[in-house]
Amino acid sequence: MKFSTIAEAIGITSASSLTVNPDHDPEIWGVAAVDQATDGSLSYVEGEKFARLIQTTAASALILPADPTLQQQASDRGMAWLSTADPRLGFARAIALFYTPYRPQPGIHPTAVLDPSVRYGAEVSIGAHVVIGAGVTLGNGVCLHPNVVIYPGVQVGDRTILHANCVIHERTQIGADCAIHSGAVIGAEGFGFVPTATGWEKMEQSGVVVIEDGVRIGSNSTVDRPAVGTTRLGRGTKLDNLVHVAHGCQVGEGVVMAAQVGMAGGVVIGNRVILAGQVGIANQATIGDGAIATAKAGIHSDVAPGEIVTGIPALPHKVFLKASAIYRRLPDMYKTLQRLQK
Repeated sequence: MKFSTIAEAIGITSASSLTVNPDHDPEIWGVAAVDQATDGSLSYVEGEKFARLIQTTAASALILPADPTLQQQASDRGMAWLSTADPRLGFARAIALFYTPYRPQPGIHPTAVLDPSVRYGAEVSIGAHVVIGAGVTLGNGVCLHPNVVIYPGVQVGDRTILHANCVIHERTQIGADCAIHSGAVIGAEGFGFVPTATGWEKMEQSGVVVIEDGVRIGSNSTVDRPAVGTTRLGRGTKLDNLVHVAHGCQVGEGVVMAAQVGMAGGVVIGNRVILAGQVGIANQATIGDGAIATAKAGIHSDVAPGEIVTGIPALPHKVFLKASAIYRRLPDMYKTLQRLQK
């Protein structure tokens, strides 16, 4: 594929956001990381941090930021390049030109077990040993990989993909264009028990889980149903592997959660929130729109919209940095205190 064809195909075509080196239009055979690229590869550089790699990469073409210095370095090496405000986005679109995820052909495998009441749309793919309960509805183009189990009353929207060995519990509602990866469990009962004089009495979890359109859920993640009402993941939200969303949580649109995020029941998360790896959120906390929690943050109270929090317990990031600076000085401060006491 010609490099100029790729530039057009990835949708970066406006004069204000795209500059293509006109002197070179090589044939591109694939994509690669800039430090692993070979002749015929397309790669990208995001900024000055990786500028040194332009001098050593074997890539035939690069996607660069709007930086004349980087562009000149690529030109000096005789490389093709295009420039855009978001090189990572351009590279993501380029990958899609060369790689198509595996998808089985439409049809129902003879070992699949479907209740007679199951309804499904056109072009569905139902793999080996899939089990689907009563009253389930599958939209057009739904793909169920082997060993998926769907409990009764579930709804799955158009073009959604359920990967091997995931389990969808009763009455869960999943929107269109979602992807749920292997080992995920959606709609299992929440952790609800009431203390009594003789022990813990179970509170039945009669609610449902609602997954809106365009949500992606990573492998071995869990989203629990509540005692009453809904647990909800908003449109376009993305969960990494090993994420736990507890009963009754309300997650907004466009939220991103990295691996091992865990939240207790009743948490409310606004739109476009970013939760880094191993963030923990206490019961009933509210995270405002656009907030960011850095890795391992322990959130015990509400976070204001747009706030960045860090640490255990989580503090505003700037406060945390100041506290960390003082913490590092504590041994010297202690010695000073001892001298003053003497």
